[in-house]
Order: sequence, then C-alpha cells, then structure tokens
Amino acid sequence: MKKTSILLLSIILSACASPTPAAPTATAALPPTATQTPMPNALWISPAVPDVLRETAQRAGLPIVDAPEIATQKLDTADSGSLWIYALVAPFPTVTDGVSSADLFSVWSGGSFLTGSGQPLLMAESTLGALTALWGKPAPGAVRTVLKEQILDSAWTQPFSPAIIPFEEIQPKWKVLTVDGQSPVRKDFDAGMYPLKVTFGLTGAAFELPASNREASKMTTVVLTGVTALVRATAFTMETKGVTRPGELIHDWLANADIAHISNEVPFDAGCPPPTPGYKNFILCSDPKYFELLQSVGVDIVELTGDHFADRGTQAMLDTLKIYRDNNIPYYGGGANVDEARKPVFLDVNGNRIAFMGCNGKVSYTIVKATDIQPGAADCDYEFFANQVEDAVSKGYMVIFTFQHEECYHPGPCYMHEEGFHAVADAGATVVSGSQAHYPHLMEFRGDSFIHFGLGNLFFDQMTYELPDGSVIDETRREFIDRHIFYDGKYLGVELLSAMLEDFSRPRPMNERERAQFLTEYFAYSGWMELQPTPIPVPTVTLTPIVLPSP
Repeated sequence: MKKTSILLLSIILSACASPTPAAPTATAALPPTATQTPMPNALWISPAVPDVLRETAQRAGLPIVDAPEIATQKLDTADSGSLWIYALVAPFPTVTDGVSSADLFSVWSGGSFLTGSGQPLLMAESTLGALTALWGKPAPGAVRTVLKEQILDSAWTQPFSPAIIPFEEIQPKWKVLTVDGQSPVRKDFDAGMYPLKVTFGLTGAAFELPASNREASKMTTVVLTGVTALVRATAFTMETKGVTRPGELIHDWLANADIAHISNEVPFDAGCPPPTPGYKNFILCSDPKYFELLQSVGVDIVELTGDHFADRGTQAMLDTLKIYRDNNIPYYGGGANVDEARKPVFLDVNGNRIAFMGCNGKVSYTIVKATDIQPGAADCDYEFFANQVEDAVSKGYMVIFTFQHEECYHPGPCYMHEEGFHAVADAGATVVSGSQAHYPHLMEFRGDSFIHFGLGNLFFDQMTYELPDGSVIDETRREFIDRHIFYDGKYLGVELLSAMLEDFSRPRPMNERERAQFLTEYFAYSGWMELQPTPIPVPTVTLTPIVLPSP
C-alpha cells in the first residue's frame, strides 16, 4: 500500500508542474570506422615438412601461401603434434650394423664420417630442414642434399654413402642402421630412446595430422630359416642335453617374429630308432618328442619341400602332417597329395597379406614328390607356380616363395637355381629363398624381388663337410637367418641375421669379427663390393640319381 501511494503522489506532482522547454542538444560528429575484412584461411607449409605430411596437408583444401606471415594456419616443426621417424640407412651391402648417437652428432658437427666411407650424409632438403631445426646447422661438408628420387642411386655409387630418410621411404635396397641400438624396422623399437625423430605441429585446427609415420600395429616380421633336420648328432645332443637346447641362443630371433618359418626336412616317426652321431645314415627321421623344439622357438609355419620327408614311408608322412594340424601350424610345399602340396598358405598379419608357396626342384629326387594318391613334396612345375604367384599378387598378397633345390658346397647359385628362382621372381614373388643349402649362398635383387639362393643350415649337425677331393671345409657352420619386414602392405626389406653352429646342434649369434667377415664375403660374392675376398674353390660335382627305398 505504501509503495502505491508514493507512486500516485509522484504522478500528481508531475501533472501539476509547468512544462519547461527542452534545450537543443548538439550531436557530436563520430569519426568514420573502418570495416575489418577477415583474412581468408590460408596455409603455409614449412620446407622442413616431409612429402607425405605435406601431401596430407594439401588434401585439406586450404589455399597454400609462400610466406608464413600471411597464413592463418602453419605446419612446421613443433613441440607437439605428429611424430615423424627418420632412418639412418646405407646401401644394402654395408657391413656396419649401427652407430651411436654420439657418432651421428659428431658427423653433423664436422667430425668423422660414418661406415668408414668418408662420405657425407645424404638427405633431401626437407630432411635437412627438419634436422636443422632439431640439431642446428650442420658443419660444412657434413651433409649433401640430393633429390629424394636420387638418394638411393647416389648412395650406391662407390664408395657407398650413408643417408637419412623418412621411415616411409625405406625400401629393400637400403640397410637400416641402428642408432644407440634402436632400429625403426624392429618390433622392439622404442622411439623415446631414438634420436632421429621430429615433431610437426599445426597452428589452428583446420584439419587433423596423422599421429606418426610409423605405427607398430602395421608392421609384420617374417623370419626365414634354412635346413632343419633333427637327426643324427643333432638328435643325440638333444637326447643328452635337452630337447630345446638347439634353439636356446637364437630363441628370441624366432620367437619374437610375427611369423617364424621352419623348413623341417624329415618326418616325425614314433618308430624312429635312437639317434647315432655320424654322417653315414641318410634315411632320416625324428622322434615326435622333438616337436617340442619347434614349439619352444615359436614356429608359425612349416615348409615341407625337403628330400627326406618321404624317408620313412607314407604313414610317417601322414602322421607328421597330423602333428602339424593338431597344433594349428600351417604347412606348405608338401602334403598328403599333390593338390595339398601345391596349396599356398595365405596369412593376414597386422594388415599385411602374405602368401607362402614352395616346391622341390631337384631333378635327381623324384620318389619324394607328391602325386594324386601319394604324400610328399610339391614338384616344381614352374608354369603352374608362376600362375599361382600372379594370381596371389593380383589379390593383394606379397608372396614368399621357398625352394628345396640342388645342393652345392660353394656360394652358388648351383646348377639350375637361377632358372627356377628367377621364374617365380619374374611372376611377382616378393621374396625368393632357398631352404636347401647346407652351405650359405649369395643374394640378388631382381626387379622388385629379393632373392637369397640359400641360407645354410639351421638345426643340423654339419660342423664340417668333406668335398669330393677329400678336403674338409667348415663353412657349413655358418648360417643366415633372414628377418623380412613388411609394413602397411609394403615390403621394406630384410635384416641378415647370422649364426655359427656349435655342438653339432646349436646355432649362436656370430660375434662381431665373424659377422664382419661373413657379410664382407657374401656381399662380394653377390657382386656388390669391389674388394673381393680370397676365392673359395668351387668343386665340380656330378649329379647322380639317388634311389630311395619305396615308401
């Protein structure tokens, strides 16, 4: 009520008061305001940005400008963003396996050069820009910039030169060197311990950058091995020192692979007699309990192209196939009949589609080959297998083709090796590898294929071998174990692991001196190095048909 009375009194007093004319007011003139036109979105990309990341940015559709000051978005090195991994590489036939980060920084600052070549580091302009942002300007002469497309050819020009490239540019003719023991092509790679990495960031949020150019989930490693025959002195050692002893020193090489391959040449047979050391017994078999060795090293696939698979007859072969099936281990290159023996194994691991195929190309061994009704190894019908390789490649598979072939005790290739190996390589096989060689053989790049004509033994008792002239050699102790790397549907290349056979059964990793000598010799045999080692005599061997007992 009180508020209402006050309101009414105010109205009455207003009505009674005489009106006063309002004084004219002057309107102040306001200065004109400029209309701010927003700068259109535009992107500046630093010259340090690698090509793949640059292409990602360009696909975002923003106009690209040449100067950072007129850009609304900038893609450049940064403290956070997309982690880009680079690789220190050298031509494949490089003996050096790795360097320390101190050595690498010494080169950058003008110190000694890497790999003993006396050559500067090769790299593209963008890589130089990225590493300069990371380490500062390199010393004069420490780096030579080369067009990305020319780096590989420039590096292979004698003397060989090291290079630094983005991870996505790794290809088979490069050898990836470790830095402080870390390699981006290995499964145990730790980016936190690795110096060759640069982070690129985008100011603003116009589009999303990939997290990295290297994703562990897209990598697949395949380890290929040579001859396994758990017989004679090898088997005797297993009986006396433990079934898993042969694999103890190289266990991690096989077990840590996504796909570990074993070429087991002999059947498992419950009636196999106790092993006797010596070289006179050529009818071979293994006690089924020796299968534990294969399990202990993590075998994922078995090749059955070997000559001795048929040594103990039909039932032993069928029993062996059952052991593999019961343990969910696929096999190829041999089987219960010709159709199964020829059948490839298709695997899809971490997004990489890989096919395994194999055959026995020996003309002197016919009884061991599979038929419509008889188990055995697949015969090398090259027309058939070339068509099979082409078909697999057309479906997106990278083909690994392995051989049992004629044997020789020199670096090879032997007899008809080149014809068969080249046939499947020319059909499109990514990797062609010889599983038959007791003596390691040389290597070759053929088109897009990597060929290794023979890896040597894996688990077999050949500490020495007597040649036809009576001389004895021990090169049968030396072994290649090839670790092939596949990434995001692409073959990156191979790491040559090397071992020395001990105790008639157990390979051990070579020491630094042994490995340097081994690689130097085989890079020379392969025609990749000018300095040739002392040649090893190549004996003349006459092939004679070998008649095995009927199954």
